[in-house]
Amino acid sequence: MTRRIYDENILNYITLFESVTGAKVKDCIVNGSITFIVEKGNMGLAIGKNGSNLNRAEGILKKTLKVIEFEEDVLKFVLNCAYPIRKIGIEKQEKTVVIKGQDMKTKGLLIGRDRVNIKRILSLVQRFFDIDDIKVV
Repeated sequence: MTRRIYDENILNYITLFESVTGAKVKDCIVNGSITFIVEKGNMGLAIGKNGSNLNRAEGILKKTLKVIEFEEDVLKFVLNCAYPIRKIGIEKQEKTVVIKGQDMKTKGLLIGRDRVNIKRILSLVQRFFDIDDIKVV
């Protein structure tokens, strides 16, 4: 895990999200939408009852938010990043994570148009783990 430097905007987003939801934020990535990585066990706090905390935070920030729960195990973290896709098998081979989709539709959703989804998952995983590549087979 490398050391990250946050600018003032990202620190404001983190502070606001933590105060609105009560969830502890581990990391924040801003690229059009805002992705919060919350500590393990804080996902319920982040979402709130019927999504109330998440909706309130989206209303205040006026941006689309994505919340991912952190896991110490790289395979479980990849599954969290790929949510809501659940019909997948996953294994680690040295510094590569291999995701096995059940059918072509699942594989297509995992990869995304122009590989945008798999690139997003890879960048999130590389922030915390020593992984070189993610393959969908």
